[in-house]
Amino acid sequence: MDVETTALEGVLLFRPSPFRDDRGFFSRTYDDAVAREWGITRADYVQDSQSRSGHGVLRGLHGRNHGGEGKIIRVAHGAVHLVVVDGRLESPTLGRHVAVRLDDHDLVSIRVPRRMLVGFQVVGEVADVCYAIDRVHDPIQAVSVHWADPDLGVDWPMPPSATSERDRVAPSWADYLRTLDGAPVEAPAPRGEAGR
Repeated sequence: MDVETTALEGVLLFRPSPFRDDRGFFSRTYDDAVAREWGITRADYVQDSQSRSGHGVLRGLHGRNHGGEGKIIRVAHGAVHLVVVDGRLESPTLGRHVAVRLDDHDLVSIRVPRRMLVGFQVVGEVADVCYAIDRVHDPIQAVSVHWADPDLGVDWPMPPSATSERDRVAPSWADYLRTLDGAPVEAPAPRGEAGR
């Protein structure tokens, strides 16, 4: 399993080498020895979840208040366009994002540190997305930013076929920054993709 860094500090891609034959494939989805080289242990993650979404569904941009929520995300079935926005107030890449394709062919997983926002859009017929998180989920602490906020400039693959009510009425990036953990921020960070 190879590890690839991205333009956002701490956001890592884990690239396995699936064994394929006429029966299908076999692949590791997590390797503790590799993860430990990057300061990550499976014991850091306390809850696993899975979502299923249809073609064009967009979920996000989601985060968590009061310190954030670290995640390892992979796609068990299908394909998604996944976006990670840096929401760390002290970060030089605050407001920048990376976009990656996660699918059931390459089986890449992504490690997202705390205080980031994550969203994805299904680009195949259906997608099952699996999450390991490092804090027990608490909906009261959930935060969102509108997926189409112009200050972020995220380029989604297509208009969404469906979103949740929460995502339709999510606050702007500027409003999110003003209320994040009670910390006032004067203006949104420059928009744009940080690259991979």
